[in-house]
Amino acid sequence: MATEQSSTVRPWGSGRLAPYPTTVKRPHATVTIDPDTQRGVFRDHAGQVVEMGKHGTSSGTETSTTTNSDSANDQGHDQDSQQD
Repeated sequence: MATEQSSTVRPWGSGRLAPYPTTVKRPHATVTIDPDTQRGVFRDHAGQVVEMGKHGTSSGTETSTTTNSDSANDQGHDQDSQQD
């Protein structure tokens, strides 16, 4: 009769684990959506609005290029972006 042996196998990903980085206390306690502007309103523990800084906007364009239209196409593309 064969004897069953139990062996503990360590999960392969456990060697990649590391402690969480140091956390930072944020100045807000709640976030709600303003129904008129559809923007987030950040409030502290006393209910006062907290300014969270400005966020920029960005836009981008992409154009396709064909360099050889009379036989097998050799295509590429260009990209650019703007952020403020």
